[in-house]
Amino acid sequence: MPGRAPGHRFRPLRTAGTGRRAALPDPPRRLSPRPPAPAALLLLVLLLLAPALSGCVPQWARPVAIPPWPAGPTPTWQWQLRGEFDPNVDAEVFVLDAFRTPVEDIRRLRERDRRAVCYVSVGTYEPDRPDAERFPETVLGAPAHADGDRWLDIRQWSALEPVLADRFRLCYGKGFTAVMPAHMDGYARESGFPLTFDDQLVFNRRLAALARSAKLSPGLTNDLEQVVALEPSFDFAVNEQCFQQAECDQLLPFVEARKPVFQVEYDELADDTCVAAQGYGFATIRKEPDLGPWRDLCLTAPPAR
Repeated sequence: MPGRAPGHRFRPLRTAGTGRRAALPDPPRRLSPRPPAPAALLLLVLLLLAPALSGCVPQWARPVAIPPWPAGPTPTWQWQLRGEFDPNVDAEVFVLDAFRTPVEDIRRLRERDRRAVCYVSVGTYEPDRPDAERFPETVLGAPAHADGDRWLDIRQWSALEPVLADRFRLCYGKGFTAVMPAHMDGYARESGFPLTFDDQLVFNRRLAALARSAKLSPGLTNDLEQVVALEPSFDFAVNEQCFQQAECDQLLPFVEARKPVFQVEYDELADDTCVAAQGYGFATIRKEPDLGPWRDLCLTAPPAR
């Protein structure tokens, strides 16, 4: 695991394995179909005709307009949280900070048909964020990655949901079309709370639903121990250093579901790493830990998914 550069407080750390398994729910019972009652059938007809009669679409019928990820090879990507933004990097996907990125930068990317992914910390408190005072003291736990950062009690959803919902709305309002939530594995850390495997599953699934309600495509960041359970809820994955840690096989559920896997290493990209990344179908890059504009690429492109 690489050390953090001085002053860097944004990069999520990779997941520590626990070996614990989630309890799977019982499958739903199948009920025999019943013909609708006349009154219910009439109500259904009126609801279906309502848009034509009123000239508008009812709120419940409006689809969530989340752009689908393109078929074919995993898009090339850039992850930048520090330094002057470089919009001319040859990448199709840009992961940028929710608060620090101005609307103008997102507009420039969209004019070039690039996709912007919003980086948001969801599992830690960061005192230098403009909404930091909205987190009550009761949700703040043990120190996290940087001075002043603290883990959050993800079980207190009623306290966290309003803050996270506003962060996701900020992302959407700036023009982001997807969100990369960070620090999604507090249950595997010394958080100061007795968080369990299932606590994390519940929280992460709630995050995915909250992102979709904000019209953002949700991504799963690290949390490899829960990939099998969480893949259906997320549209893409972001991973740090699975090659260095020899754990890339845990991302195969996303590959098999034909969902993008954006992967970063902080050491040299050896030839065998790039060959393996191509075999998996990952979009693998090398970055410095401070996540500035510099990046290095594998010379071979990943195959079509």
